[in-house]
Amino acid sequence: MTTQTNNLQESLNRLINKSPEIIHENANKDADVFNTLRDLTAGTVAKSIGLDMLPEHVRLAHENGDIHFHDLDYHPYMPMTNCCLIDIPGMLKSGFKIGNATVATPKSIQTAAAQIAQIIASVASSQYGGCSVDRIDEVLSPYAELNAMKHRKVAQQFIAETERDTYVHQMTAKDINDAIQSLEYEINTLYTSNGQTPFVTFGFGLGTDDFSVMIQRAILNTRIQGLGTQGATAIFPKLVFSLKDGINLKATDPNYDVKQLALECATKRMYPDILNYQALTNMIGDFKAPMGCRSFLSAYEENGEFINNGRFNLGVVTLNLPRIAIMHPRAENFMTELKHRLEIVRDACLFRIKRLKDATPQNAPILYQYGAFGKRLNVNDDISKLFLNRRGTISIGYIGLYEVGALLFGPDWEKNNEAYEFVLNILKTIKHFADALTELHDIQFSVYGTPSESLTDRFCRLDFERFGAIPNVTDKGYYTNSFHYDIRKKVTPFEKIDFEKDFAQYSTGGFIHYCEYPSLVHNPEALEAVWDYAYSRVGYLGTNTPIDQCYTCGYTGEFRPTAAGYTCPECGNSDPDTTDVVKRTCGYLGQPLKRPMVKGRQIEISSRVKHMSTRDDLL
Repeated sequence: MTTQTNNLQESLNRLINKSPEIIHENANKDADVFNTLRDLTAGTVAKSIGLDMLPEHVRLAHENGDIHFHDLDYHPYMPMTNCCLIDIPGMLKSGFKIGNATVATPKSIQTAAAQIAQIIASVASSQYGGCSVDRIDEVLSPYAELNAMKHRKVAQQFIAETERDTYVHQMTAKDINDAIQSLEYEINTLYTSNGQTPFVTFGFGLGTDDFSVMIQRAILNTRIQGLGTQGATAIFPKLVFSLKDGINLKATDPNYDVKQLALECATKRMYPDILNYQALTNMIGDFKAPMGCRSFLSAYEENGEFINNGRFNLGVVTLNLPRIAIMHPRAENFMTELKHRLEIVRDACLFRIKRLKDATPQNAPILYQYGAFGKRLNVNDDISKLFLNRRGTISIGYIGLYEVGALLFGPDWEKNNEAYEFVLNILKTIKHFADALTELHDIQFSVYGTPSESLTDRFCRLDFERFGAIPNVTDKGYYTNSFHYDIRKKVTPFEKIDFEKDFAQYSTGGFIHYCEYPSLVHNPEALEAVWDYAYSRVGYLGTNTPIDQCYTCGYTGEFRPTAAGYTCPECGNSDPDTTDVVKRTCGYLGQPLKRPMVKGRQIEISSRVKHMSTRDDLL
């Protein structure tokens, strides 16, 4: 038997025996379900074949943990793409085709919402990353207006003139609420071809017309209400609410009440995360929601107009930064080796691009022929026209900046100016390298703070096996995501934002900030103070607050972490059927009792401390 065959058989045996690092690699996949198990089996085979397809030095670097070639269960065996912003406006306006059905422009918000759910399911089955619907309130507004026009015609025939406006408003509001609630339920009951609920994000909040504002309220109220008779927290879609001065930021802004509703929603459901209009625009050139949980597109223009919908990411390759520091603990040696490892990442990214050029429009009709990627290609067209000229992005990821600082400067390096500047210079170096590749290849190379859902475990585990227990590095059982402040340290939300904001400037291809809070249900003013402080400082901010529920004893708050999961602190319940435990896995939320996470991620989440304010009027 060949080495490849032996490795494949070993991986299949681990899958059959339900090895946690395989079946819990993706917290959105339920490994007990037939179609998920089938996908995991197919992915194990595809990963083995894909590894053999890689250039040898890239394969070896991946296998030994110097880099991570993401999503090997899909790519390069299949030339599939990663995350995207679906061109929902174009598809609804021009119609599209799914399977054997040609779908016409919707004539109501209910039909538009139903079509969006079908588009999401089809897109998510044709790629392997997250997909987003940007400005969904503004997208659906014209279709809500069609509902209002129909109700107006009825009112003119049967309703007294003095009551017509009220009737039209009430009926349209009901239509909007029903459509949004149906959309939420449809997404959470979907299973894509890869055995998981679609990783989908809704961006909203900037619409100012009456219908857009009604849709914003419906999205937030639906999420607050929860799913089912017990009001469980919906995991998808991820909600990202846009804040903009003059629209909803201040008490004098016309839609400030929607911000208040968003604050209530975040205290009860963690979502929405927020996008700060001016800070984000300054960072990435124009404003848009992330693709999936954190992948951002750079500014791109056609005929003088910014284009975002229909653009996508080609994949990610991530650097193991702590590995470099372990092997090269002197600063000057670290930077030399970093540049060498970046060359391997470059070759891995170029291979991803080369492989993607093998795809044809027929491979993913919803993406290439029917509008999800914006332009509609003919059967014989070259798909590379959709990502050349910097229309698409490919990402250089990184993990473990905290651990690098700890190795080179000590565990409390965050307050050491020399250490801070050195660690920041690591990202500057990666960004400079990515910019040079962009100029050379005319594809946008971006720097990406990797979410590391399973990689936070894999890299640390490999380095522990090779180098042993290193204090504040491999002994923790996890590596720290992207540029985040050490999760074990007690700092205020304001200090954490100030520490991280400069790092994000050099990681504009993928980033998120978040703060950990105690329960904020009775103190939304505290959360608003952080949101307002962050507005001019960071582009993207998430809220982590305890929202766990026990349906047996009625407890609501924070469940107690254990080695295997979580238990109710009141009655000890850990039954996934009678609890609702929700944690932020990375950019997305997860339900660790229903769909357990890898060991390193479980340890990392359990190690997070609350970012408490020293201001008594806040937290």
